[in-house]
Amino acid sequence: MSSDASIGTPKVSKSDAEWREQLTPEEYQVLRQAGTERPFTGEYDEVFTEGVYSCRACGAELFRSETKFASHCGWPSFYAPSADDNVILREDRSMGMARVEVLCATCHSHLGHVFSGEGYGTPTDQRYCMNSVSLRLEPAS
Repeated sequence: MSSDASIGTPKVSKSDAEWREQLTPEEYQVLRQAGTERPFTGEYDEVFTEGVYSCRACGAELFRSETKFASHCGWPSFYAPSADDNVILREDRSMGMARVEVLCATCHSHLGHVFSGEGYGTPTDQRYCMNSVSLRLEPAS
């Protein structure tokens, strides 16, 4: 798991003003300020269209539809990123609990959290619980 000092410099780096100009207020709050969208409100929560999920901030590939599953938790869930180096995992002790935050490896935007050992029966026994507003789905053609 990475610490703030060890995650390095993002490949895509913009000023705060540039991010605010590019992103909607909700996207900015989640992606750049580690916010969370309300459960069961995101556009991809119950969507199972075949395709690729990319970072809404920088466009980097993050997940593929083959790893998306119905967790019924209120947010889109995946059991693995499309490649391990597409995301950064970082300890998150905010909100009085220990969790693992998931960041885009390309721009270091907040995507959500990953949880293990919940018994979903996925190949990795992990649930990458992502904010829809952090993702953009490109359907397969």
